[in-house]
Amino acid sequence: MLKKFVVILTLLLSAFSANHTMAENGPLTLKSITDGTFSAHGIYGVNPLADGESYSQLVGGKQIVVSSFKTGEQTGVLFDVNDTKGKIKLERIDGYILSPNQKNILLRTQTQSIYRHSTTAVYYIYNVQNRTIEPLSDGGPQECPLWSNDGNLVAFVREGNLFLVKLLFNNAEIQITKDGKFNHIINGKADWVYEEEFVTNRSFDFNADNSMLAWIRYDESEVPLFSFPMYKGMLPEMQNNAEYPGAYEYKYPIAGQANSKVTVHTFDIKSRATRKINVPLDAEGYIPRIAFSSDPNKLLVLTLNRHQDNLKIWVANPRSTECRCIVNDEVKPYIGDKTYTLFKTIQDGFILMSERSGYAHLYQYNLLGTQKREIGKGTDIITDFYGIDEKTGTYYYQAHENGPQRTAVYKCDAKGKVTRISTEQGQNSAIFSANYKNLMLTHHSTSTPPTYTLRANTGKVTKTLQDNAALKQKLDGMNLGKIEFFNFQTQDGIDLNGIMVKPANFDANKKYPVVLFQYSGPGSQQVQDSWYAGNCSAALLERYMCQEGFVSVIVDGRGTGGRGADFEKQTYLKLGQLESHDQVETAIYLSKQPWVDAKHIGIWGWSFGGFNTLMSMSEGRPVFYAGVAVAPPTSWRYYDTVYTERFMRTPKENAEGYDCSPISRANNLHGNLLIIHGLADDNVHFRNVAEYTEALVHADKDFRQLTYTNRNHSIYGGNTRNHLYRQLVNHFKDAMK
Repeated sequence: MLKKFVVILTLLLSAFSANHTMAENGPLTLKSITDGTFSAHGIYGVNPLADGESYSQLVGGKQIVVSSFKTGEQTGVLFDVNDTKGKIKLERIDGYILSPNQKNILLRTQTQSIYRHSTTAVYYIYNVQNRTIEPLSDGGPQECPLWSNDGNLVAFVREGNLFLVKLLFNNAEIQITKDGKFNHIINGKADWVYEEEFVTNRSFDFNADNSMLAWIRYDESEVPLFSFPMYKGMLPEMQNNAEYPGAYEYKYPIAGQANSKVTVHTFDIKSRATRKINVPLDAEGYIPRIAFSSDPNKLLVLTLNRHQDNLKIWVANPRSTECRCIVNDEVKPYIGDKTYTLFKTIQDGFILMSERSGYAHLYQYNLLGTQKREIGKGTDIITDFYGIDEKTGTYYYQAHENGPQRTAVYKCDAKGKVTRISTEQGQNSAIFSANYKNLMLTHHSTSTPPTYTLRANTGKVTKTLQDNAALKQKLDGMNLGKIEFFNFQTQDGIDLNGIMVKPANFDANKKYPVVLFQYSGPGSQQVQDSWYAGNCSAALLERYMCQEGFVSVIVDGRGTGGRGADFEKQTYLKLGQLESHDQVETAIYLSKQPWVDAKHIGIWGWSFGGFNTLMSMSEGRPVFYAGVAVAPPTSWRYYDTVYTERFMRTPKENAEGYDCSPISRANNLHGNLLIIHGLADDNVHFRNVAEYTEALVHADKDFRQLTYTNRNHSIYGGNTRNHLYRQLVNHFKDAMK
């Protein structure tokens, strides 16, 4: 999913005009921005414990400690690398998974990233009482392990096959499937496009009484193969490519092509019988989720048609294999990914997020498919769901507050009374105790770094764990540009929201060059009252350019999130057309401000933002003097099925929409362009740049191109990101002086 990269990518470009000179020795440097000098302290690896009073937390990769949800005081130690028995000794761990009965812990080590969510790792079973460590398996690294509900079983995936370990039988290991094969069959773990676009990795689950295991099998034999070259490179260095380049090959379905054929299977742990569930799936349909309900004989299977506008929920019997449809949720023109990420089972039912009303609300169903409650009214937009207190019927969730820029944490009791738990304006998120009586709340805003507090569910603060006060004091003491929110109306009568950062010594009598940063992808948001607004924390890259004499602007155009389905989904079947139009309108609006150098307005973006940069620079109205497109899709015909078809349908169904692209607009390109891409981008392939620059060559358009060896969509590692930033800045300096 393209929009996810905007959260982790931290870039800024700006522009120079002949009337401005560069401040050589400002308080910020690119190096200080990229080396962590201004990073906020966080609290990570927090897991609520079953007692309802405590949480566990990984500290320094060395300890798993227990602390009180009320006081924040440490009350115990679950694991310490320096206090274990037996022959196996670990120097540190990367993460952990606590068993439901809290008697054992899976310790994660030697973690290696695969794609967006997937990793391989070597896991160990740690017995909390005996303080002994044993390997989960001796057969090689494991993927996405899961405890059974009683904590006596662990299932995991290795090389496309599903395995089961029985702790009560001396960690006896059973291989459940044997047909797994790279680029052919995957059992229990999502293929590339499911992982990327349905935001999932593990595709198996235990039933409530721990007698059955269910999983999704992905047959990607007919999915077209994609490959890209890999070189020796540096940091990391791949010695196997030292003499001749290698290649990475994997299954990647582009728009209109075949997806994996998916089926659901179950395994009876006692009898070892394997069955295939008779799910009535469309020939080209998807199964984005499966989950066992609280009834051990009822497996919930979510299916989706290829157009992604009709979600069905089936109740399947894991032994008889029969299915019955209990929910049919049809949402035009498409169903977004939060429907799957927020799906949760509860006692005797489940919670489904839907935009059927035009706004994201939560719906509670029982296992007969009867709707019991709706959480959210009118224009409420719910953005996260933390859970339900089964005893009181109280829901806990996150939603937008007074517009798209801010979020708050709420509770809604059994009578429908809604109470806001968070008290500060900005962004608020929470981790609740198991009994929902207490929570750890994270708050931040454009002026406040992340603050972590413990609170009662009334909102009362009981302990401040981390306020990053030293960081705030440090930044407040620097002469940096301030973040301002603004809104305006385009010439078409569209109301848009924006963020602006001006130099600290801004003079309204001068003319300033301006650079627009945007992402613009469906459902995304950049204009938020957030510490992470803009391109990095505290908008430091924007402020860096401001100290050099520039103004940075970010505007969320049509298609972005936080304003309901009508605003977000009007780009359907025509990605890039309205989005680029609105960025051009933004430039026109800015050009009318007396302090803007109208001849020196630039634009840039990464991923979908790179795509929209190219679309905006070739929209037809020559308002942008320079631009930078990083890792851009240049034709939706080259991007994956699930994401692309969600918004565009297939190329056969919507040829006109697909034909409007940066490639088809190459003749209209206006402005000095730098295009940047990683050669090992498994998400947006380098193919996009290769085909686009070929079109520019034959359109006789000048451009600059920069590639990064062995780098994926994020383009990082070693000195890569620092180098990239410098090239971006230099491009604008050279192009706009």
